[in-house]
Amino acid sequence: MTSMVEAEKPWANWDIFCAVIDNYGDIGVTWRLAKQLTNEYQLNVTLWVDDLKSFSHILPSLDLELASQVQHGVKINLWSKPLPVCFRCPDVIIEAFACNLPDNVVKIMHDQHQAFKNDLSVIKAPVWLNLEYLSAESWVEGCHGLPSMQNNGLNKSFYFPGFTAKTGGLICEKDVLNQRQEWQSSPHYRKQLFDKLGLKGIASNDTVISVFSYETPALLALCNLWMLSNAPVHVLIPKGRSLNSLQPLLPCSIEDLKSAQQIKHGNLTLHILPMTDQQGFDQLLWSCDFNIVRGEDSFLRAQWAAKPFIWHIYPQEDDYHLVKLDAFLDLYCSELTKDASEVYQNLNIAFNKNNRENTLQAWKNLTYAMAELSKNAKQWPINALNDADLASRLVQFVKNS
Repeated sequence: MTSMVEAEKPWANWDIFCAVIDNYGDIGVTWRLAKQLTNEYQLNVTLWVDDLKSFSHILPSLDLELASQVQHGVKINLWSKPLPVCFRCPDVIIEAFACNLPDNVVKIMHDQHQAFKNDLSVIKAPVWLNLEYLSAESWVEGCHGLPSMQNNGLNKSFYFPGFTAKTGGLICEKDVLNQRQEWQSSPHYRKQLFDKLGLKGIASNDTVISVFSYETPALLALCNLWMLSNAPVHVLIPKGRSLNSLQPLLPCSIEDLKSAQQIKHGNLTLHILPMTDQQGFDQLLWSCDFNIVRGEDSFLRAQWAAKPFIWHIYPQEDDYHLVKLDAFLDLYCSELTKDASEVYQNLNIAFNKNNRENTLQAWKNLTYAMAELSKNAKQWPINALNDADLASRLVQFVKNS
């Protein structure tokens, strides 16, 4: 329950608009942000989402029949045309990933701006932010926080998440690193999770790999390699796009696969997982030896898991995604020896270029660098946070606006 003191803060009411593009990436980021702003900063957050069905895969308790509901303290409104719920100007409005606010919302903001110009006793227009995609590229520092005057006289600022102190920071809840450390310090938690998911036959010394990727022939090549491994390899994979690459290994269509179903080939066992909420996904990443992730949200959560991972970045025109990948790898590998850095970068680049042969060779070389990569993975979250996460920097940015 928000107190009167909190409610009177001049920046207490926030609206976030999210258009679901990549099924779970955009909504994954905005949902985590909305929860953190609500729970850690006692803000009144309304999240407008245009695709509740996709959202429900990471929030199973979501009621698809309701145009407005409250989950985890966050008000969730359906974003359709026209808006089914009355829009009231908040103190802060965020359009996530350049999703373009509805025309009537912009008009209401403009009308409030005009009223404030004529009467300073009127509440001024909201702080308007465009939350951009995460990037490690150097130009982000120069663009973060830049204002952009709109044709209607409103000002919009561009907020860039990033890995350096001069950017908007990274989404990371205050307790998540401590929770992860406690989880990984006791094998009891992993066993409890695997039992809950119906995962059987996984010994404590078996290699466990989670996969949440886009389609790529490199994944099938790795699975064929893992079949011939000297020790058991367990691949935990949800029904989704990753399985499109593994059709030759499946006994039936993807639609007919069942949760907790096991598919064994040689020393490789594929375990079919149900989709899970964000906490369950975090715990899954914490419990594996290696993670293959995609997009932005799972990419960042793999970093907080403190385990080596492959980032399958969303493909872009003219292979620009490879430029973004290189920028991140340069940062992530900066403390590694030359040999370990080369192995890790080769693996990520080959996987993202769909190069089967180079991916296999890089994976084979991984054995010699794994100890160093594991040490780097544990230190990286501490370095990457730069003493402040995205939510805390975002709140401070608004206070200073």
